Amino acid sequence: MARVCEICGKAPQFGNSVETRGKAKYLGGVGTKITGITRRKFKPNLQRIRVAQSDGTNKRMLVCTQCIRGGLIRKAVAVKPFEV
Repeated sequence: MARVCEICGKAPQFGNSVETRGKAKYLGGVGTKITGITRRKFKPNLQRIRVAQSDGTNKRMLVCTQCIRGGLIRKAVAVKPFEV
């Protein structure tokens, strides 16, 4: 199973990890130098949560935190509220 958000489709992205050394010019140095560039993976922050479906059932889904915070899903109620 791929690590992809089931709502928005957000998946891992690739980029560079840039390694620098040296003292910045404004601090009195000769400037920073790039000493290495390696590939790295940016992984989305995925959470496995129970989502309430429109037909009243609950389903476990892998959803990114931006979808949770943005209100794109409705969390399932764990325990029915107390009734008088």
